[in-house]
Amino acid sequence: MTDFDLLAPLPTGTTILEASAGTGKTYAIVGLATRFIAEGVADVSQLLLVTFSRAATQELRERTRARFSGAARALADPAAARAAFDP
Repeated sequence: MTDFDLLAPLPTGTTILEASAGTGKTYAIVGLATRFIAEGVADVSQLLLVTFSRAATQELRERTRARFSGAARALADPAAARAAFDP
């Protein structure tokens, strides 16, 4: 098993994240999905994000929408995005 690195080259094929509760699986899944879309590797219709409970599904849906919206705004106006995050 290899350690997961969100900034490593994007995986190809099926990717499975398996970890205990509270270890950042949702963060990692949303981060990967955002990178695939933002880097033009995949279209939203090509992604399948899966989790195992209704509560986790709701959380995954909300975080994905928020991250996609934020990435779209940042890509539309990079200067404003940089200014918003720089101290």
